[in-house]
Amino acid sequence: MEQDKRLQAFRELLEIMDRLRESCPWDKKQTNESLRKLTIEETYELGDAILEADDMGICKELGDLMLHIVFYSRIGSEKNKFDITSVLEGINKKLIYRHPHVFGDTEVNNATEVEDNWEKLKMNESESYKPVLSGVPRSLPALVKANRVQEKVRGVGFDWEDREQVWDKVSEEINELKDEIRNGSKKDIESEFGDVLFSLINAARLYEIDPESALERTNKKFISRFNYLEGKTIRQGKSLKDMSLKEMDAIWEEAKKAQ
Repeated sequence: MEQDKRLQAFRELLEIMDRLRESCPWDKKQTNESLRKLTIEETYELGDAILEADDMGICKELGDLMLHIVFYSRIGSEKNKFDITSVLEGINKKLIYRHPHVFGDTEVNNATEVEDNWEKLKMNESESYKPVLSGVPRSLPALVKANRVQEKVRGVGFDWEDREQVWDKVSEEINELKDEIRNGSKKDIESEFGDVLFSLINAARLYEIDPESALERTNKKFISRFNYLEGKTIRQGKSLKDMSLKEMDAIWEEAKKAQ
């Protein structure tokens, strides 16, 4: 019965999409290109809901993304390129192939081995050779892209034997950044700063920390504390510009305790 409800709900969404595409002026004019920025926005809204542990928000944003999947599939069918059936059949086939420990007789001991097998199987799917990093989208945000690049090369064995070794690399890159700062070349400082960030993202990966989520949580924490600082200052009839850093630090510490 539950499965019937799922199939019925999905069928209704497909029918709604068909009707919108045929009858709604806005939906009729949309293209892959016009939807792209909206899809990115919806994805980030889902990310926000996840970080906020907002289950109902996650549910809502998943619905919005599901609509986009159906929308792109409808456009694909109009071009006679693909439809929702081929989308689903494709992902079903991929999941079965890349999980031989579930659908076959391969044995794994932990999640890391599953990830390693996933990357190896992914490389074997193409009949012609493709560079290891060819599957990393060029349009990914830099922080996310760095993390994905590092995951990719790890899949072919390009990684530290012991994760503790990464801290030597972090220290090395920080020292090189300091050297360039003393030399005063902005271009080289930027380059070394990038190297420091890349090494820290590598450390996050090795310690199973999502750097994007970690940074976003820090952003939210900073915004919350600054809002506290600004709000208390306004209530006291003062201006932040007229306060000393010492005075602001005192309120900042209050904000930390309040959190």
